[in-house]
Amino acid sequence: MIDDETRIRNVIAQWHAATNSGDVDALPALMTQDVLFLVAGQPPMRGRDAFVHALKAVLTTHRIESTGVVEELEVSGDLAWCRSELDVRVVGREGGSAMRRGGSALSVFRRSSEGWQLARDANLLTLQYDA
Repeated sequence: MIDDETRIRNVIAQWHAATNSGDVDALPALMTQDVLFLVAGQPPMRGRDAFVHALKAVLTTHRIESTGVVEELEVSGDLAWCRSELDVRVVGREGGSAMRRGGSALSVFRRSSEGWQLARDANLLTLQYDA
């Protein structure tokens, strides 16, 4: 039997795979309806539909290359939290330079009848410069 930590790691891996392939339709099942995203300098993004709409808009002109390493993961009942180090590149479909952002993210997952889903996400990604 698969334990909860493995299930959550699988959700994270599915998230990266869907993002990298531009499969926006795979993402809603990985997050709660009331998901909340916190990004520095931006108002909170509330709800699954808002996230999907924003991502679809970005993917019309760009593709995203996302990787991450889970540094910590704790499960307590029907809630879990995870700290990850992320590296995200946003590349224009028409060429040009890529924007690279990296840093830490703190995510909260909630167990539901649909399995483990992302419920809250706060990322501290900053612009990265290649040496």
